[in-house]
Amino acid sequence: MPRFTIQQIHEKLEASPVVPLFFHAEAAYAQKLLDACYQGGLRAFEFTNRGANAAATFAQLSKHVAANLPDLALGIGTIYRPEEAEQFLALGADFIIQPIITAAVGEVCKRNQVAWMPGALTPNEVYQAHSLGADIVKIFPGDAVGPGYIKALRGPMPHIKLMVTGGVQPNEANLREWFSAGVNYVGIGSQLIKKAEELGIAGFTAHIEELIQIVKNIRGK
Repeated sequence: MPRFTIQQIHEKLEASPVVPLFFHAEAAYAQKLLDACYQGGLRAFEFTNRGANAAATFAQLSKHVAANLPDLALGIGTIYRPEEAEQFLALGADFIIQPIITAAVGEVCKRNQVAWMPGALTPNEVYQAHSLGADIVKIFPGDAVGPGYIKALRGPMPHIKLMVTGGVQPNEANLREWFSAGVNYVGIGSQLIKKAEELGIAGFTAHIEELIQIVKNIRGK
């Protein structure tokens, strides 16, 4: 059984709707970022499957999370094939994120009772992902369409949970645009992670706290 139910994943995202996405070959550095995000109040983190040793690094992070960050949902992103999903679920992944829609990956998630978040862009793809059982549909790349597209999409599809990734900036003005347009959650990669290098770990933790408060203010929660 997964550590968290799908409902619990939704609750974590509702409480802290900013999801960092990140890959680093060194588990020790990735662990520091996980710790900083957790201390800053985030409760979901996407480690991306983009390096040759991603599985080995993820395995170490998963053990660290289970032992030290009990409320953090650690997901795996950039998954294309069902066997990749199976591999990372066996290593402790709490949810699966894709840049595309692979129905077979959705079936793996359904069978294992974990949240599935496939990537889509067009209205047809968004509807297809939802029809196949996606718990959240990832709009990717977000910078190709912009917040106005989300607002238009919300007209015929108000009920589908959306997370936009790609082009989201970790500042109040940009976050306000996306959330005001109707996204439920945002995923932020390099634009967020580079703040750890600029600010140091303590400053990065404070930046995470600030982002969460900004989003809460925007959403009125």
